[in-house]
Amino acid sequence: MSYKKSQGPQREKRILVDVKNLQKFFPVRAGLLQRVKAWVKAVDDVSFFIYEGESFGLVGESGCGKTTAGRTILRLLPATSGTVTFDGKNLFDMSAADLKKMRRDMQIIFQDPYSSLDPRMPVGESIGEGLRVHTNKNAQERYDVVVEMLTRVGLRADHARRYPHEFSGGQRQRIGIARALALRPKFIVCDEPVSALDVSIQAQVLNILKELQADFGLTYLFIAHNLSVVEHFSDRVGVMYLGKLVEVASREDLYADPLHPYTQALLSAIPVPDPTYKRQRIILEGDVPSPLNPPRGCRFHTRCPLAFDRCSQEEPPLKDYGTEHYAACWLLESGEPGASKIVRNVPIEAT
Repeated sequence: MSYKKSQGPQREKRILVDVKNLQKFFPVRAGLLQRVKAWVKAVDDVSFFIYEGESFGLVGESGCGKTTAGRTILRLLPATSGTVTFDGKNLFDMSAADLKKMRRDMQIIFQDPYSSLDPRMPVGESIGEGLRVHTNKNAQERYDVVVEMLTRVGLRADHARRYPHEFSGGQRQRIGIARALALRPKFIVCDEPVSALDVSIQAQVLNILKELQADFGLTYLFIAHNLSVVEHFSDRVGVMYLGKLVEVASREDLYADPLHPYTQALLSAIPVPDPTYKRQRIILEGDVPSPLNPPRGCRFHTRCPLAFDRCSQEEPPLKDYGTEHYAACWLLESGEPGASKIVRNVPIEAT
C-alpha cells in the first residue's frame, strides 16, 4: 500500500514514523520437539505513518493486534517482516548499539502502571533509571530531572522517595508518564494509558498528555479501545480488525463519515450521555475469527451485514477515498447500484 503526499494544511508536515507492511507472527509449537505447527497472525501487513507532533490513534476490539503493533514498532518485539522508519532511519536494520542510542527518542507508557514499576525500587529511581543508562548525568542532576518530571505530571518532589504500592492507580500512571518523559523523547507509544482508570482520572491524565505534547513537541501513537477517548485525544485514527487496518482517516472525517462497516459498528456503540437521545446500534453477529486461521478475503466478511461474494474471495486493498481517508472495503468500489451509498449512509443516529 502506498500513501499520497499530504495536501492542504498538512503539506509542510514531516513524517516522523513510517510503518510499511509490518507483520508480527507468533509461532504455535507442539509435540516432543516443540516444532512450529502454526502461526498466530497478530499483525499482518499493516502500513501507516505518523506526522511529527501529532497524535495517531489506533483502535479496535481486544485482540486485534494494537498493542503488538506498538511494541513491534519500538522493537520490543522482533518483527516477522516489514519496515519501520523513525526520523529517517530504518529501526529494523539498526545494530544493538545504534538502537540503544535511538531508545532515548522512543518511549512507551504501559497500560498497567503497577506491573511496569519495580515494587522494590523507589519511584524516583524508576524515573531516573533511563537517565542513568543513557546519559552521563551525575546523581544530583538525575534527581533534579526526576523532581522536574514529577512536578510536570502533578506530583510532589518528596514522592520520589516513595514506593509504587503507596500510590493510587492514577498517581502510578502519572509516574509512568514522568518516566517516559525523563529522556525528553520525540515519540511515545501510549498503550491504553487510561483504560484502567476512573473517568475523572482519565480526563486528568489525558489533559496532562496534551499539555506535555504542546510543551515538548511530542508525537504520540495512542492505542485504545474507547472511541470517545480517541476522538478527544487523536488527530488521525487507524481502525484495526484481526491484525489488519481497515480504515485510516482524520478524526473529523472518521467520526463524521465512517466508510467501513466495522468502523460504523464501533461508533454506533459509543454511549451518549443524554437519556432523551437514542442511537441506532449496529449489532455484529458471530465471534471474532481466530488469528490462527483468519478468513479468506476480507477478514470482516464473516460478521459484516453488507458482505457479498467478492468479500469472501479477495482481500480489499486500503485505498484513498479522498482527503487521506483510507478504507479497505469492496462495497466502496463494487459497482453495484447504491452499494457505496449503503456503506456511507448506514444510520448512526436516530431520534
